[in-house]
Amino acid sequence: MSRPKNQNYKGHGLSKGKEREQRASIRFKTTLINTLMDVLRHRPGWVEVKDEGEWDFYWCDVSWLRENFDHTYMDEHVRISHFRNHYELTRKNYMVKNLKRFRKQLEREAGKLEAAKCDFFPKTFEMPCEYHLFVEEFRKNPGITWIMKPVARSQGKGIFLFRRLKDIMDWRKGTAGKKLTSLEAPPARSAVNPSGSHDARSSDDQKDEIPVENYVAQRYIENPYLIGGRKFDLRVYVLVMSGCKWMLQRFRQYLASKHGPEAVETLFSDMDNIFVRSLQSVQKVIISDKHCFELYGYDILIDENLKPWLLEVNASPSLTASSQEDYELKICLLEDTLHVVDMEARLTGREKRVGGFDLMWNDGPVSREEGAPDLSGMGNFVTNTHLGCINDRNNQLRQLFRSLQSQKKASS
Repeated sequence: MSRPKNQNYKGHGLSKGKEREQRASIRFKTTLINTLMDVLRHRPGWVEVKDEGEWDFYWCDVSWLRENFDHTYMDEHVRISHFRNHYELTRKNYMVKNLKRFRKQLEREAGKLEAAKCDFFPKTFEMPCEYHLFVEEFRKNPGITWIMKPVARSQGKGIFLFRRLKDIMDWRKGTAGKKLTSLEAPPARSAVNPSGSHDARSSDDQKDEIPVENYVAQRYIENPYLIGGRKFDLRVYVLVMSGCKWMLQRFRQYLASKHGPEAVETLFSDMDNIFVRSLQSVQKVIISDKHCFELYGYDILIDENLKPWLLEVNASPSLTASSQEDYELKICLLEDTLHVVDMEARLTGREKRVGGFDLMWNDGPVSREEGAPDLSGMGNFVTNTHLGCINDRNNQLRQLFRSLQSQKKASS
């Protein structure tokens, strides 16, 4: 159960502690009214808690987390949907800072080739504190398009493009809002998203708000991969427990038909690398707590050379459905998230796949089952990931829970 604390809270480590017992009912609470509520209310044995009632599972927003986490006592079994300092990954400036630091660490400890595996985010500067470094880079490469983004906003708010140093000087003086309205883009198009690009998303329900003058200046990807002449980006969901979007299957099939299966396997392997390396970059700064889990939304752009670029990571990816297909996808996503969080204590913790989620990392990379084809270039080791592959999710879950029931009967 959860209740206010009478003393200062100290975060739990990663030790497993005593094994959780199965519970007759799970008391849940959430402030989000979207697809999530449908999943929680229809989950067998789960009971909604109103107002200030005690809860076992809380899918909270980040504002509640900031105000209440350190003042709430939580029993062993309780789970909550964010890490306390998730912003180390989900605020654009912190994400880049941690990735740059991690890259330098890899170069010191493992050499330049290993460090090069972190070259998956565009050149980025925090503004205004790195303004002079940015100007130096800008003058080295004149004519390049840059994009300015508020470090902690979402839904494309406050984003603008520029190609002239005068534009950024105007912004620095506080006049950007008036002068940066077209930026050499055709007037009929949005200043925020002049080419229908990946940068103007209406995706995230919530993000921390900070003063508008805190931005990142990021080199704009001008050679994106196009389908039907249009840009796009991928939203991939990563669940972290103490880790895609299933419609990627169509995208993978399309790319395989144009570029061949090996090129596509390399692309998706590079995406897996983004997930692992980005999480490793914040491993030492994220406050570990056994009560916490988090579902991140990774936004990835693919360029015309099939290289994936990490644009940002969202702490609160939108769970509001935009279509019937999107609703069904998010229902499956959230159901599988709850399966992995496992409030019912049904799993053993050794499962490599639960519904649409693959276990990619468990104190090291997790290998795929024996007999799987090796297209990774890593010898006999094949990473346990099936992003974009065919997956009979319902059948997989049915077999998984049937096997778990059989194991339980055999041991009783």
